[in-house]
Amino acid sequence: MKYRPFGKTGWNVSSLGFGCMRLPHAEGKPRIIDEPETIRQIRFAVDHGVNYLDTAYQYYEGGSEKVVGLAVKDGYREKVKIATKSPVWLMESPGDFDKYLDISLQRLQVDHIDFYLLHGLRKTFWENVVKHDLIKQAENAKRAGKVGYVGFSFHDNYSLFEEIINAYDKWDFCQIQYNYINVNYQAGLKGLKYASGKGLPIVIMEPLLGGRLAKLPKVMNDVINNEGHKHTPVDLALQWLWNQPEVTCVLSGMNKMSEVEHNINSAEKSGAGSLTSGELELITRLQEVYKKYTPVPCTSCGYCIPCPNSVRIPNMFAMYNNGYLFENMSHAKEVYANISKKLEGKTIAGACIKCGKCEEKCPQHIPISEWLEKIHKELSGDNK
Repeated sequence: MKYRPFGKTGWNVSSLGFGCMRLPHAEGKPRIIDEPETIRQIRFAVDHGVNYLDTAYQYYEGGSEKVVGLAVKDGYREKVKIATKSPVWLMESPGDFDKYLDISLQRLQVDHIDFYLLHGLRKTFWENVVKHDLIKQAENAKRAGKVGYVGFSFHDNYSLFEEIINAYDKWDFCQIQYNYINVNYQAGLKGLKYASGKGLPIVIMEPLLGGRLAKLPKVMNDVINNEGHKHTPVDLALQWLWNQPEVTCVLSGMNKMSEVEHNINSAEKSGAGSLTSGELELITRLQEVYKKYTPVPCTSCGYCIPCPNSVRIPNMFAMYNNGYLFENMSHAKEVYANISKKLEGKTIAGACIKCGKCEEKCPQHIPISEWLEKIHKELSGDNK
């Protein structure tokens, strides 16, 4: 495993971190964690050098923190650093900070959290942080030994990112969404360089854009094959990140042992400045093709669900995007019609009531209701 300095902490982090938002599921139960398999995979990763585990208060409604707590038993706690996140949008008073922190500590069954993040900061969440002086509460938790280092994860535009960094001169680290498609999205490359210039370690989330850079369509695979490159799509996406010296740790939401093994092997080959000019040119061509064929910038993170009217929002976006990306809209229309018939119009895009609750939660700030209306019209043929 390759390691990189984690800022001014004096500690070196594995270039690959284990992201615990997408975990192995119990058979036939997509929101229920397969705990034995998850523990097996996490421990395998740790045994092979991964030393950073990333979870959050609300992942799997607390189930992620609980299984991470189980995984670090039997001597594994001493081998890793645990990062989890504070649900700042739930705070109604300064005292709520410790309430949610204590719940995370109990779930994880640990006496301190190594890296604690203010979760998913965007304009409204940041306003809540300021309103309830949550940074001060985080400092108090740090002094009390409940938290080792304080940072934030981010989902908004660059100007707010810069504002947040400059609002507090004691941030220990930050976490941003970044991949070869999202170069200029949210904090993006500009934010990566700005934070690095301030001396902050940067943890990367969504390196594979919710898995969409792992299973490339024919039009993108053809680009790779025509160039004769040895990288798999996943390896190429990860190496592009590790190629940048400002990147400290790349999180991957692995839920199959084969994925864990592949990404560990990839991390062992990583290094800043290791990609050739030809490989970088290949990435540029892939960016052009992807943007041409993908209309909705959804990462399938699931923050938008459950929908009050049971619309399967990520599924609808995936169905639509795949129709374009794989140049098979007729298949998308057929699947949409079958789902609509089977479920009597429930859960499909046309069932959206435009309540806006999903849009409040979306890290990508997608105008979800507008897209669902467009998708329904195009896939159902209903142009009323």
